[in-house]
Amino acid sequence: MTRNLLKNPSGEEQLEFWELTENGGSEWKVEDMPGDCGHDFSYEGVTKYFATSFELCLKRQVIDLLEEDFSGEQLDAQPAFTVKDWYSGRTDCGCIYQITVGLLDENYEVLHEFKPEPVTLDPDCDDCSWKQLSHTFSDYGPGMRFISFEHGGQDTKFWEGWFGVRVTESSITFEV
Repeated sequence: MTRNLLKNPSGEEQLEFWELTENGGSEWKVEDMPGDCGHDFSYEGVTKYFATSFELCLKRQVIDLLEEDFSGEQLDAQPAFTVKDWYSGRTDCGCIYQITVGLLDENYEVLHEFKPEPVTLDPDCDDCSWKQLSHTFSDYGPGMRFISFEHGGQDTKFWEGWFGVRVTESSITFEV
């Protein structure tokens, strides 16, 4: 059985457990699915999402893997794990989505990082429906003790309110 190491992945507890590393514009907001000019989500039970604004909004969790009952020996064996994130835009405004996942050592130094190019969603050429990003880490070397997960974005028209990218149902799961 796998469990999600991220707490409050879909905003059911508002912004609890998330460090707001960038909170620009009208700031982060939790909204109900499907939201204004939005799309239904494909998984039953996901009823909320996090909405970004007209200036950069990023939020982060740092997972202490030793506190999550992994031993140093288990982690140094480099078990594979998968990071998933869902994002979408509105049908009336473009947006930018970004994500950075860092594997950190005991001193919070970055050992390995997954940081794809930001994604721009444009309703003129994209349906802006929910899309899943998935990345599996393996063979990343010994020493990992923490995982930093940070994601967010903003809108492309600088409209006041919550017209930026929407994110939900984020997860980090180990295959052990």
